[in-house]
Amino acid sequence: MLIDTAAYASRWRGIAPSAKALFALAGVAAAWIARSPAVLAVLAALLVLSAVVGARVPPRALLAAALAPLGFLLLACLAMLAGPDRQGDWHWRLDMLPVAACTALRALAVLAALLGFVLTTPLPDLLALLRRLRVPELLLDLMALCYRMLAVLRQAWADGVEAQRARQGYRGWSQAWRSTGMLAGHMALQVWQRAAALQMAADARSYTGTLRFLPASHPRAGRQNAQAILAGTLLVALAVGDRW
Repeated sequence: MLIDTAAYASRWRGIAPSAKALFALAGVAAAWIARSPAVLAVLAALLVLSAVVGARVPPRALLAAALAPLGFLLLACLAMLAGPDRQGDWHWRLDMLPVAACTALRALAVLAALLGFVLTTPLPDLLALLRRLRVPELLLDLMALCYRMLAVLRQAWADGVEAQRARQGYRGWSQAWRSTGMLAGHMALQVWQRAAALQMAADARSYTGTLRFLPASHPRAGRQNAQAILAGTLLVALAVGDRW
């Protein structure tokens, strides 16, 4: 819900999703082309600033969305810096520090580009863009259904935890584990029942294999795409200049 809330509140909410996708792809390409850590750091900073300053994505929301990927990145960098020698003894490999730094900065730039796109593009706009790109309808329907189920189950889980707390279901560690297990088992049953209810509702509305949404209008999409291409070209040019 954090990502969707930020997307609907973003300053770039009304910008064509194709323009935001072009800029994000240019940022990813520039991150892969660049070589030096300094340029990679500049690219990451520019992409973060474009999301925070340009799109007005709250820094707290950006950090919360990036927290899990940053954890995986930290573990990967630690794995690159620590390793066994020929005798099997583990120690820090400081000679791998430049490689780890370059890898981390490249990953940060790619992550900033992707988060800048998802934190400014609601799901209906994303589905409309993917439909224009000829993505199979079955995949789009699965995306929409999974999104709906996640929202419903999150609310049901929160209601279940609140009800258990009201009945002192979390007084100690053993009681908390027992309550969590009971709630998880009940949620598994709810997933099955809600999925069957969704199927019945779709059949009652003459579902033919395609979920349709009210399309958003972007009258200035051509101009916005041109601006995105120009901004993306500058990022790629910066990366190409660094490589050569």
